[in-house]
Amino acid sequence: MIYSKKSLAIGLIVIVLAAAGYFLFLDKGKGKNRPEDNAETAQSGSSPAQKPRESVLPVKVLPASRGELVIKLKSPGEAVTEKRIVMKTEVSGTIKNLNVREGLHVREGDLLLEIEDREYRLKLERAEATRLKSLSELLLEKQFSAPEKELESSDLDKLRRAEEAFSQAASRFSQGLMSAEEFEKIKSDYELVLIESGKKKDEVMASAKQFTQAEIDVKMSRLELEKTKIRAPFSGMITEIKVSPKENLSAGREIFTLVDISQIKVQARVLESEIGKIRIGREAELRFSAYPDKIFQGKVEAVSPVINPTDRTCMVQIAVDNPREEIKPGMHAEVEIAADVYANRLLVPQEAILVRGGRKLVFVVEEGLAKWRYIEVGLENEEFAEVLDGVKEGELVIVEGHLTLAHDARVEVAKE
Repeated sequence: MIYSKKSLAIGLIVIVLAAAGYFLFLDKGKGKNRPEDNAETAQSGSSPAQKPRESVLPVKVLPASRGELVIKLKSPGEAVTEKRIVMKTEVSGTIKNLNVREGLHVREGDLLLEIEDREYRLKLERAEATRLKSLSELLLEKQFSAPEKELESSDLDKLRRAEEAFSQAASRFSQGLMSAEEFEKIKSDYELVLIESGKKKDEVMASAKQFTQAEIDVKMSRLELEKTKIRAPFSGMITEIKVSPKENLSAGREIFTLVDISQIKVQARVLESEIGKIRIGREAELRFSAYPDKIFQGKVEAVSPVINPTDRTCMVQIAVDNPREEIKPGMHAEVEIAADVYANRLLVPQEAILVRGGRKLVFVVEEGLAKWRYIEVGLENEEFAEVLDGVKEGELVIVEGHLTLAHDARVEVAKE
């Protein structure tokens, strides 16, 4: 009896649980077909079976065009300057004014250094006094000397012949048709005739009174005085200063260096086998380690006629404008010189070319689609390649965004 009651209770519990599960199942089924759910599905307009829309890939393009293909030669080089001078003193003395400092920019004619000049001024005054004394004596001699006699006809003929001979000799000597020794002999004969005829009487008297030497002494003293002031022979920059203010200097002492680096020469070494391709006036590009992201432009100015027997190279000189003075003499340069120039070639950028399956190809854009084209390449440089077949002039080749493209992929050309 007890077992029958327990069995009945268990049966009732099972019946209740089954009923609850049944009603729960019905409620979930109704939820799947609710109107609001159907409305959301209709609004989205999609179904699990619908295909996704094809994506459009952005790309950059450039046209295949005709132009010059320049093949360049690479060479190491070194920057130098032709306008560099070590300034020296020409007279001795104590520095009065030193108007320079390291890196100072100066202009042609600027006063750079002054040497104490009192000694040289006194020397000039003494020379001028001596000259004045000699001049006074000469004038007195002329005033009281006998009047000049007229030349006889024979003396006039002799003087005329001497003048003609000297004039012809001077002409032949200037043309290189007479030696210096022959010319000096004719000149001496002519001067002797002038002295005999009295035509050089004043010069002879001046020499006798030492007036000529006095004039020379004055000029020399004036020149020495001028040399106490050292001026810039050209515009440039001061460097390597070797003296101090108030220092006592001897003649010939190095004082500083003046250098002009507004224009630099780069001396490149080109192999003997390639020197025949170099032409004066050709463009050159230069890169310096101090400015890794900058390219300097230059032109071939000269080609050495001599080959270095050690490394079989030839020096090529390239002129480079340097207005900002960025390039310093002694800097190392990597030089690229335009050697061969091929005109009217169909060119595409190197960035456009891909290699797949061992063959070169490019993608061109046709009606919004990327088209795969195998190409035949001719001459090349680092920037462009000549296309012999596979692409026509004016077609747009993809240069960016094409590394993973497939044939007929939909693309959109990005605007600059």
